[in-house]
Amino acid sequence: MNKIEAIISQIDNIENLNIVQFDFSGIKLKMMSLDLNENVKVGQKVLLIVKATNILLAKNFEGMISFSNQINGKIDNIENGKLLCSVTIKVKDTYFQSIITQTSANKMNLKKMMKLIFS
Repeated sequence: MNKIEAIISQIDNIENLNIVQFDFSGIKLKMMSLDLNENVKVGQKVLLIVKATNILLAKNFEGMISFSNQINGKIDNIENGKLLCSVTIKVKDTYFQSIITQTSANKMNLKKMMKLIFS
């Protein structure tokens, strides 16, 4: 599990739909939430959890995409398995793990220190 320490910077809501914005080391992240707990407030420190299988990687990406959260990082480590590949990405002083298929990793020709965009 990837853990992101962030601060809630903005909350926009209509009825029970909420868009919550976070500041992660100067990087803006957003999430959509239904029925947000009333104790969640702007300025509050939070820990965001993201599964490694939910992180999308893009190499040489150009164009628009509907993902709100796009972070630039560098590959720190690659572990190739028979079916899956674990990619560790460094963003500032935080490390993220993405698990993708070995087929995708081969198509992307991933290398250490390569710059990526991930969401």
